[in-house]
Amino acid sequence: MGSYVDEIMELVQRRSPGEPEFHQAVQEVVESLELVLERHPEYRKAKIVERMVEPERVVMFRVPWIDDQGEIQVNRGFRIEMNSAIGPYKGGLRFHPSVYLGILKFLAFEQVFKNSLTTLPMGGGKGGSDFDPKGKSDMEVMRFCQSFMTELFRHIGPNTDVPAGDIGVGGREIGYLFGQYKRLANEFTGVLTGKGLGWGGSLIRPEATGYGSVYFAAEMLATRGETFEGKTCLVSGSGNVAQYTTEKLLQLGAKVVTLSDSSGYIYDEEGIDREKLDFVMELKNVRRGRIREYAEKYPHAIYTPADPTLDHNPLWNHTADAAFPSATQNEINGKDARHLLDNGVYLVCEGANMPTTPEGVELFIDKGILYAPGKAANAGGVAVSGLEMAQNSMRFNWTRDEVDKRLHTIMKTIHAECVDAASRYGTPGNYVNGANIAGFLKVANAMMDQGVV
Repeated sequence: MGSYVDEIMELVQRRSPGEPEFHQAVQEVVESLELVLERHPEYRKAKIVERMVEPERVVMFRVPWIDDQGEIQVNRGFRIEMNSAIGPYKGGLRFHPSVYLGILKFLAFEQVFKNSLTTLPMGGGKGGSDFDPKGKSDMEVMRFCQSFMTELFRHIGPNTDVPAGDIGVGGREIGYLFGQYKRLANEFTGVLTGKGLGWGGSLIRPEATGYGSVYFAAEMLATRGETFEGKTCLVSGSGNVAQYTTEKLLQLGAKVVTLSDSSGYIYDEEGIDREKLDFVMELKNVRRGRIREYAEKYPHAIYTPADPTLDHNPLWNHTADAAFPSATQNEINGKDARHLLDNGVYLVCEGANMPTTPEGVELFIDKGILYAPGKAANAGGVAVSGLEMAQNSMRFNWTRDEVDKRLHTIMKTIHAECVDAASRYGTPGNYVNGANIAGFLKVANAMMDQGVV
């Protein structure tokens, strides 16, 4: 079977050269699927994996816009429509200078499995631009979003492809994108999720990824008869996911001691309490400031600026029980993973997409710690996006408690599916295999039913 994995990887690398993140995501999945393909040769005969690694459609376009100085700027826009076997394409838009085809293909591929795990009828997609909203005025962001949507609108729709937010795309950007879609399509439909509460958004959507990650982690702890009460946690990032991961951990009695952004990280040994978290939310969501200002406000906290020359991230080198990487891909390498293990961390739950390198993942699995891959642990965000779509279709809004209850149930179900699939295929406790196999089977069976399309 090893030769089949090699065949798939040779195919992917030949067809998608220079896209290491995409190669990494595919390799992790196909290695897990060896266990399935041995028992189900019909999937190999139908070339299911070969079809899954090839996007159904890739849209790439230029985005011209005018800045506040009257200068014309040109960015590049993308939408990867990866797989629609179980529902319309669903996945976020990322606005960040690092965005290129390979990053978005990795994210779209991961999204297929993540969306499958939610139990909701959603396919996988991803999109975005190399536009950087940081430092731009609201008017510049609006002009960019309007230009971006002027092309994207012809490729999306409530029953075709439903984008959402991601890094660099929050409530402001979703508002501008939705306004332009409505203007061009002449209809008010649930074509984007993450909308404002007054015009079709869902309660709990901003909190969903962070809350869901903690709900999943709590289920993992429960397998060992433990809770979060009194646990010390490391959290990276300071955006949406990190903020609400911290909030839910506080509610469950844990202590969070770190947060970060691209400029560096803070370590607060006393713990980030509710008042401090409110400061971070105001700092990042309203003032759009930098995390170093936390240490200026609370001088007992230690701020460490980012040092790109280091071969590790010092944020992961503190004594703790649990870690929640919630910033970006590949932020925990092999050395970071060893630091975490040496400092007593025995639970790692990924709020970001693929934040751990293959070497780090291998270490976590070898040591038998509770390790949840992003496609399972951070599925809460897209799950509540799916609930937002359902509410839009019904022209009805559920209460906060109702959405939170449904989110909690979905995360418990995802956990149970991962545990069951890992056990059925001979690797009990391996959440990576469990998530990849459970996500794959639903999509693969739908593809088998629908023929060669």
